[in-house]
Amino acid sequence: MLFGDIDAALTTVTGTRSRLAKVETLAAVLRALDPDEIEPAVGLLTAAPRQGRLGVGWRTLSTRGGAHAPTSSLTISEVDEAFARLVKTGGAGSVSVRTALLDDLAARATATEWQLLVRIMTGELRTGALEGVLVDAVARASERDGALVRRAAMLSGDLGETARIALTGAAEELAAVGLVVGRGVQPMLASTAKTVAEALEAAGRASVEYKLDGARIQVHRHGDEVRVFTRTLADVTHRVPEIVDVALSLPVDDVILDGETLSLDDDGAPRPFQDTMARFGAETAQAIALRPWFFDILHVDGRDLIDEPLRARLDELQRAAGEYRIPAQLTDDVEVAEAFARAALDAGHEGVMVKGLDAAYSAGRRGKSWLKVKPVHTFDLVVLGVERGSGRRARWFSNLHLGARDPAGLFGDPGGFVMVGKTFKGLTDDVLRWQTAHFAERATGEVPGGIRVAPDTVVEIAIDGVQRSVRYPGGVALRFARVKGYRPDKRVGDADTIDTLRAMLPAGADAGAPSDDGDTAS
Repeated sequence: MLFGDIDAALTTVTGTRSRLAKVETLAAVLRALDPDEIEPAVGLLTAAPRQGRLGVGWRTLSTRGGAHAPTSSLTISEVDEAFARLVKTGGAGSVSVRTALLDDLAARATATEWQLLVRIMTGELRTGALEGVLVDAVARASERDGALVRRAAMLSGDLGETARIALTGAAEELAAVGLVVGRGVQPMLASTAKTVAEALEAAGRASVEYKLDGARIQVHRHGDEVRVFTRTLADVTHRVPEIVDVALSLPVDDVILDGETLSLDDDGAPRPFQDTMARFGAETAQAIALRPWFFDILHVDGRDLIDEPLRARLDELQRAAGEYRIPAQLTDDVEVAEAFARAALDAGHEGVMVKGLDAAYSAGRRGKSWLKVKPVHTFDLVVLGVERGSGRRARWFSNLHLGARDPAGLFGDPGGFVMVGKTFKGLTDDVLRWQTAHFAERATGEVPGGIRVAPDTVVEIAIDGVQRSVRYPGGVALRFARVKGYRPDKRVGDADTIDTLRAMLPAGADAGAPSDDGDTAS
């Protein structure tokens, strides 16, 4: 298939708000693919090449603006091969080789195809071809049950592989996709409740657990082999030898554990989140050790547990994880749950999770079975641009443009982002230096006083609330926003949506209320 067919399909998808039309367009593309094109095509459609990050910045790509092909002839396989060669090329003389590869790719692409390739390589692609829509398209194209396709994608953690099996294999092969110890599983996600009482009312009798300000981990052990994955299913086993040692000490042979990790100070209290992330991101062991806490178990010694209720999984978790189980209280009493939440806060943690005891493990889903309750509102947003600071900060990119996901395209491009505020608060000099270098490599254009950047960086923002806004297209602005920390462990698809923020608007708020909080550069 020609790469131009991908370009045409994405143009159609971007131009409609109809989910059915998106699904039909993508299904037509999937049906026309050769078997060896399926996985590369899924990566291109979702702007997630199967090679991962290509290590190519906007500045490098923006200079490849010479003559392009007059007609479409570049194939999906040729694009996939070029991406593979970019990733493999390194060492002495690699710059000139990579430059030649990009020049050749640019010359063989039409002007519009090159624009799409740049957006894919820089992570700036914004379309309605979100994974959920593409999963439905795979089901439609393969004439397989949608629930079966979704389950396979969740348990394999690989939509491209799932599409290949669905489109080329038998239904039995798709149904056979299950948990494999050593292969990452999409994690179950939580929704938000305003109070413990609200969460408990929704959940009924529940496991009320400490909500840690750490990094999500998924630990797999098969005999003496251990693998540790992040929330985004990146393999970080080599970075966390202390967690590997814990896994090997457990009284099991095969296990998949879901949990969180953070670093502790000398008194056993949690260190600041940035300390944990700095340690978690290090390529070698550091003086600061990470301690795991496990809150769920998906498999143990040949037995899959994801379809069993939480109450049954917790029994197995206690047997397998013991002292490494997260502090929890089983209750349906609001007073007991609120007292436990206060204890979590007193211990230095964020709040609590409230989990219904009858719920199965819904991999990849953000439902009402898991509810998080935190006294301070925090949201995961995406950086859309940065401005130069003033005064002492003039040499750095300081003021962040913050965006929420807009999956339905109600306020802009389908699958894109809508700006909800700016902030420069909460940034240390070390973070300012880091983000100046980080975003310079992700520039995709200019904004007044700064640059527009590829929307591939998630940042956790604490706010006092939201208010109505006439300045931002989503009609909502953040109040007193400050940076809590960058979240390299999260994908942009995990960021909060504009609907979540709009739901916080007070009833009857003045539509013309000012929205300047955090918007002044510094």
